[in-house]
Amino acid sequence: MQTAGMNTGVDAAGNLWGRYPANVSDHFTPKFVPIPTLILGSHLDTIPNAGKFDGILGVVCAIEVITRLHAAQKTLPFHIDVVGFGDEEGVRFPASMLGCRAVCGQWQDEWFALTDIAGITLNEALVQQGLNPAEIVNASRANEPLIGYWEIHMEQGPVLENTSLPVGIVSAIAGARRYTITLEGEAGHAGTVPMSLRRDALTAAAELVLAIEKIGCAQGIVATVGHIQTYPNAVNVIPAHVECTLDIRSVDDLLIDEVMNLITTASHAIATKRSIGIQWQKYHDAPAKHCAPKFRQLFEHAITQLNLPVCTLPSGAGHDAMLMADITDMAMLFVRCKGGISHHPDEFVAAEDAEVAVQTLLLALDELAFEYHRSEESI
Repeated sequence: MQTAGMNTGVDAAGNLWGRYPANVSDHFTPKFVPIPTLILGSHLDTIPNAGKFDGILGVVCAIEVITRLHAAQKTLPFHIDVVGFGDEEGVRFPASMLGCRAVCGQWQDEWFALTDIAGITLNEALVQQGLNPAEIVNASRANEPLIGYWEIHMEQGPVLENTSLPVGIVSAIAGARRYTITLEGEAGHAGTVPMSLRRDALTAAAELVLAIEKIGCAQGIVATVGHIQTYPNAVNVIPAHVECTLDIRSVDDLLIDEVMNLITTASHAIATKRSIGIQWQKYHDAPAKHCAPKFRQLFEHAITQLNLPVCTLPSGAGHDAMLMADITDMAMLFVRCKGGISHHPDEFVAAEDAEVAVQTLLLALDELAFEYHRSEESI
């Protein structure tokens, strides 16, 4: 970042920042009006046994954008800040996007007491890294004059590869809800209780899983049961208690509502038929976030200038950008990845595709700066 001409620092939440200052002499806004900032970036962390592109690709590409601006001695009428968020995955502590939440002014003090597998609290971990937890409130950018947030990210899916395109414009980031489903039956001896008299919680769960799959397919929505735990979990005992999860996602929150009504109705019908008790508990609810049309248009113009077809696609995975949308307009650019593989050592993004992403941002910045100049001159 420093080599690229940026002033650097780390905030109290562990986020890395670099600022490429605006050309103040070319800025039409009166001196008493703060100069606005466009933020570029992504996250620095990944998961265990992962690859080397998820998250960090967006930080490196953002730095490369500034490197080229600096090499050309080109400044813009607004600051550009590059951020490497210190946490997005939520691997060490049971909370995700902690770095971005601090930047968005959404930090909750009870998170300081979260512990990792070794029993170290989040507060202790921050102090061990030379950070001051008491200053996390100062990491917020929520009340600053922000132009927007742009994030480059590997697609983590196969769409771009299947269409033979290096980049795609994200239309929206899917909303996600997660539930714990508890089914209560009755334990019994596997050899002595007749099949017709059983209250088997696991067979009820199996029927529910298939019902969720059928409803999801019919409604065009992704719904996943990713975890099942059964009790007493013995080979010769009828399962009396089952806990499972549901992860359901869509860029249309109303569609999630409709599908959840169908799923819960089906679940209660299954429970009634099998004389099983059932309870639902929602533990995660992130609404869908749509990318700003004005930024999507900038990306479209840039990609067209590169003589490439424009591909628009939704993101089924969550990203820091969906939180940044709470404080400013945001946009995302996906880069093709080999086989759609991510969160795995085999994840791969070609340098040539990353180059297209960098060029797209440079062209979009040119147009944004031109529009900004024009708006300033009209004041």
